Amino acid sequence: MATTTPVQEPVTDPRRDRETIWGAAVAAVGVSLPARSVSNAEISAALGVGDDWIERRTGIRSRRIAGADESLTEHAARSATEALERAGIAATDVDLVLVATTTADDVLPNAAPLVAHAIGAVRAGAFDVGAACTGFLSALAIGCGQIECRRARCVVVVGVDFMSRITDPGDRGTAAVFADGAGAAVLVACDEGRIGPVVLGSDGAGAEHIHVRRERPLIFMQGHETFREAVTRLSEATIDACAAARVGLDEIDLFVYHQANGRILSAVGERLGLEPERVVDCIAEYGNTSAATLPLALAFSDPQPGDLVLMGAFGPDSLGAQPWCGGAFRERQ
Repeated sequence: MATTTPVQEPVTDPRRDRETIWGAAVAAVGVSLPARSVSNAEISAALGVGDDWIERRTGIRSRRIAGADESLTEHAARSATEALERAGIAATDVDLVLVATTTADDVLPNAAPLVAHAIGAVRAGAFDVGAACTGFLSALAIGCGQIECRRARCVVVVGVDFMSRITDPGDRGTAAVFADGAGAAVLVACDEGRIGPVVLGSDGAGAEHIHVRRERPLIFMQGHETFREAVTRLSEATIDACAAARVGLDEIDLFVYHQANGRILSAVGERLGLEPERVVDCIAEYGNTSAATLPLALAFSDPQPGDLVLMGAFGPDSLGAQPWCGGAFRERQ
């Protein structure tokens, strides 16, 4: 599929001098979830465990599962449309659409061009970001970079995964955890309430902890090793991101982490000495939706103007964290 870049005016503003720092802010978020909610009781028998076994080990009580006739692209587009409507921005003003997913409806084309078409973003470039559970954070970093270097004014970032389609329903290590959902954020150029520095990292040595093989396209996860690495890496990334932003842990109002497992969230909070109320935990009703967990958690926690929020994620591809001010996280009047 050919990609063309429409001719447009340079992304500059003569009222700004060259010393002005132009950053990116989250204007609004939107979500789209499958209608079907599956309780622990519905899957516990197949896994050979009691009803409370899943909740005790994961913090999950139910999860959304997409039907065979539901389209990942459609849910991604719905979340993007909701975010744009909340932000008061027309789809024709979007410069770039990024879709973070590892479970697109088809191998080709990418989901992002289809989402851009579905929402009417006729001027936008579009491509997918395949970084699994850290996909939304990675895509957010790309979108911020495009705005900060003035190559874009408005970027739509979508995190979406239908993990049920690569999950073995008889595997208690994965079937109890993974779920489906979509969330989107609209990034806009601003001078205040900016998204702060992004700290990214990777470690290929842990590749065997979580993987999906081509010959058997089902997710496999070593639970104990994943838990240990997730707690360690998320804690380290949090400290590194705060140092890069020159803020202390005590200055952060909300810690929005990848919703992988309730025990991981608790362990990270304990290791960093964070009060439970500052660590967002919405996994109970959503499960682990991979790339969608961060935007879903943002929508769930509803940061208020002036809140300082730190997001962090960990997955089989990479890890990262970034602090941002919730001052720009609001509906436009």
